[in-house]
Amino acid sequence: MIKNFTLVLFVIFLLPQALRAEVTVNAIFSDHMVLQRDTKVPVWGWADPKEAITVSGSWGKTASVLTSPEGKWRVDLETPSAGGPFTITISGKNTIVIHDVLSGEVWLCTGQSNMDFSISKFLNDSKDPKHQPLVAYIRNEAATVNDPYLRHIEVPQATSLFDKEVNFEGNWRKAATDEIGKITATGYFFAKELRKQLDVPIGLVECSWGGTRVQPWISEASYLEDENLRDYFLANRKEEKALIYKMDAEDYQDTEYNEQMEHWKSKGEKGKQPKPMTHPKEDRQAPGTLYNAMLNTIIPYKIKGAIWYQGESNAVYMPNEYEAFLTNMIRSWRADWGQGDFSFYMAQLAACTRGNDTADKGWATVNDHLRRTTKLPNTGLAVLYDIGEPRDIHPHNKMDAGKRLALWALEKDYNVKVPVYSGPLYKSKKVKKDKIIISFDHAKSGLMVGYKNLLDGTISVDEPLEWFEVLSSDGIWYQANATIISKNKVAVWNAAVLEPLEVRYAWSGNPEGANLYNTGGLPAAAFSTED
Repeated sequence: MIKNFTLVLFVIFLLPQALRAEVTVNAIFSDHMVLQRDTKVPVWGWADPKEAITVSGSWGKTASVLTSPEGKWRVDLETPSAGGPFTITISGKNTIVIHDVLSGEVWLCTGQSNMDFSISKFLNDSKDPKHQPLVAYIRNEAATVNDPYLRHIEVPQATSLFDKEVNFEGNWRKAATDEIGKITATGYFFAKELRKQLDVPIGLVECSWGGTRVQPWISEASYLEDENLRDYFLANRKEEKALIYKMDAEDYQDTEYNEQMEHWKSKGEKGKQPKPMTHPKEDRQAPGTLYNAMLNTIIPYKIKGAIWYQGESNAVYMPNEYEAFLTNMIRSWRADWGQGDFSFYMAQLAACTRGNDTADKGWATVNDHLRRTTKLPNTGLAVLYDIGEPRDIHPHNKMDAGKRLALWALEKDYNVKVPVYSGPLYKSKKVKKDKIIISFDHAKSGLMVGYKNLLDGTISVDEPLEWFEVLSSDGIWYQANATIISKNKVAVWNAAVLEPLEVRYAWSGNPEGANLYNTGGLPAAAFSTED
């Protein structure tokens, strides 16, 4: 009896020790990771309250902290110059050792499918045979790549309507033949160009999801702080909560879906099978949901900057408000990261034939709003309409897309002098009688009429400028003549429009033949002079 009582006391004494939480760390801190070089990087995780945590890098730097009463901890660890491999040791109740750590440059890759799609998505034949050489290039790249200093980690796609997630499951992979297929294609070719020019390790942190709008990538807090977007967010939340109440009821029936299914079955199950209504908690388009579930899990991991390829879904959803949402998103991300106005480089959407005029003009509108967003500091724009595939919304030429994004980073972030890093960007207009004179930035070396074929460089051609339009006083857009009149100016006119008001260029989802370039070979961004 005494022995049994002693055993019970012993177990009771040990129980609190056994229940103590082990030290854990965010999943981004794992084997093969890449740290931002020559800075202090946040390292964070969880443990018991008031537990002493020490983080040490094998390069000789250490940082320590006591865990908060909520069990959270964070240190800022000084990182070495580019190189490795190193190890990181995290010590508390238990010890975690992270192996094969590199120090280099870290970039966030984010957006929808044209960022989300990995190399493996582009190994199939092209829809149009004339683009097949691009497929051959990517196949060869996938079969021969061997760069252990280019690495990538992806946050899994998930939704969270109300709660902010703080961790994820994922692992770092290297640019090798057995892993390249899972690396974002746009991000890979961006990183490849940086590797070529900088010769330092590059880490890509991917947080993207095909088919998503800009709205779910914006946090609830930033919506509520923005007087222009607050009402949109609150109205949406009200609808979502009402729908949750309805769908969570025991007697709920998706009557519309049931009727569609019955009709589909009566027709011999031909055509697309109907889909049930998405529960709001699983709605990837709801404002804030992807910020909560995905982006929040990696903030504030130290990054050099971000590349953004998104907008296709917004071409048919609030395209006229795209600039307002995107501007809010960039500002709020920068505030949340707490590392200043980090670089943010965007891609104008590649050319693609759209299903109707509304979608076609929406595509152009989003492209113009991407251009307008460059008024924010430390932003840039890669123009892609000349490397699209009219029959494929996911064009294969991610090689030029990645390189054009990288040109901005090389010039602005790494002081690598490249011949040109931006195509001509609309600067101003001046009406002169029946003509409008358009001035461009990024045309110091001059403008030209150009032609680009696949991966070849752009060549100058003796052809008229295409895809310029003028707006008449009766509110109608007319196809216009245009000619280069100086290093950075183009004159635009239509003989039938005596008092032109505005100009727009490449105003279509597929402006095939748009041919204004600077002499460095980069295309002018689609634009409208309208406010």
